[in-house]
Amino acid sequence: MIIATVKYPDGFTEQVSVPENSTPQQLAERHPEHCPYVVLACSVDHFNRRITIPLRHDCTVELLDMRSPYGNQCYQNSLALLYLEAVHHVFGKNVKVTIANSLSQGLFTRIHIGTITDEQIKKVSEHMQKMVKLDLTIGETRISKDEMLNYLKNNKDSEEYRLVKTAKDLHYCELVQLDDETGFSYCHLVPSTRYLKLFDVRRYRTGVLLRFPNYRKPDTVPPYEEQKQLYEAFSEETQWEQLMNVRFVADLNQKVLADDYRELIMLSEALHEKKIAEIAGMIHESRRRIILIAGPSSSGKTSFAKRLCIQLRVLGLKPLYLGTDDYFLDRAEMIPDENGNLDFESLSAVDVKLFTQQMNDLLAGRKVDIPSFDFITGTKVFGSRLTSLEPGQPIVIEGIHGLNPAMTEGIDNEEKFKIYISPLTQLNIDMHHRVPTTDARMLRRMVRDNRTRGRSAAVTIRDWPAVRAGEEVNIFPYNKEADVFFNSQCLYELAVLKKYAKPLLEEIPEGTEEYGEARRMLRFLRFFEEITDDSVVANNSIIREFIGGSILVS
Repeated sequence: MIIATVKYPDGFTEQVSVPENSTPQQLAERHPEHCPYVVLACSVDHFNRRITIPLRHDCTVELLDMRSPYGNQCYQNSLALLYLEAVHHVFGKNVKVTIANSLSQGLFTRIHIGTITDEQIKKVSEHMQKMVKLDLTIGETRISKDEMLNYLKNNKDSEEYRLVKTAKDLHYCELVQLDDETGFSYCHLVPSTRYLKLFDVRRYRTGVLLRFPNYRKPDTVPPYEEQKQLYEAFSEETQWEQLMNVRFVADLNQKVLADDYRELIMLSEALHEKKIAEIAGMIHESRRRIILIAGPSSSGKTSFAKRLCIQLRVLGLKPLYLGTDDYFLDRAEMIPDENGNLDFESLSAVDVKLFTQQMNDLLAGRKVDIPSFDFITGTKVFGSRLTSLEPGQPIVIEGIHGLNPAMTEGIDNEEKFKIYISPLTQLNIDMHHRVPTTDARMLRRMVRDNRTRGRSAAVTIRDWPAVRAGEEVNIFPYNKEADVFFNSQCLYELAVLKKYAKPLLEEIPEGTEEYGEARRMLRFLRFFEEITDDSVVANNSIIREFIGGSILVS
């Protein structure tokens, strides 16, 4: 017998004696009342594992559902394997499929055969549903780097082969199989198809959407919502990648290994500058004067806003730059939640009345006393920024609530130009595995917070779920309000961030709650070759906001 300390998804914990070789799956079945959603994966002594792993010694087991980052990743990758099997069943084994990027609460995929009909996609969905009902086993075998190369030896031009050859930190992966479909996986998958009951497949523009539950509501597929601008932003990024001849991580690694990445960095930065100049031109032509910039954490909002101001000056305008953080309510005026905590992410923390009044006064040519918020005393300080605008002078305003209509409802809509910014990662690990945007953002934040605030990677990991929860409420629902999207992703950035993030993640000690997530992020970074000399990154680059050396952000 062994002693297992079991942490259930609802927070219940028990210590239990079970036979050796019991599995976490069996532990989950002991208390279904403490598993509100399907258990998809587990952590054993803070190592992410498959839920069918035999337990052979005393250990701590945490059961993970869709609400955990690893459980979510397991579901997505398992569902992608099921989708690939169904596509090949309908269209033929040799048809290529790309899992491209996140979109409309799911994944945007491309089936490379030309025109696709709704009837064909219906057949794909029906075959997936059939496979789920059959409860087919999803096989999984860990193989080494040499075994991976041997497996791929007849396909040396594939992005998988090139990835294994170029990523020196990639030592193993999981060889997975579902019926006739085999492939690589870089995380554990669910044991069988019965775990994959919730999905939606639909044709969309040039591809197919594979949709599934999100971590907020794991028991239902969310309603479909069109995201035209996000689709166009990802499409533009794809065109940029083709221009730079980098579509997969292996392409980037080859440039790093050949010491041929400097032109890639300069070209990536030039494309950013070109896009910012285009947006400035749109603003100039529109004659709108309230320029609102919003986006999720670590999007590079401040660097973008200041670069936009420079481009507006090139066009003869003299923008006034403001941040909505200076319009926080005084802490004494804020209303605590039911737990006595103050929510600084909510719009209720902003003095909307003062903001609206001052913006309208500025537009009317009146002088206003713009506050500066003192975060130590928790109060607005007046008297240092008495300001008025010249005719036609715009105001560039950066803040998380910029696209929320409630923030600016008292301002004439004809005066507003709204910009949504986010690093929309289009680079793929291989044909069937994308680079998650949220992981790239967390690494940005981790590096910046350690450099500017001395915060450990463990603190960033601990706080990240709350950050994302705030984004889901305060930012993402309003991106459709934007007049234009700006993709702040730099194609080379993860090769640069690895140098800074990897040692921070390695400092997190085994046995801590953040250790499992740190290991997941380290496994993610193993795909990338490291750019050790980042001196070629321009001092006004968005990436400099995170790694340091920016002339725009202190």
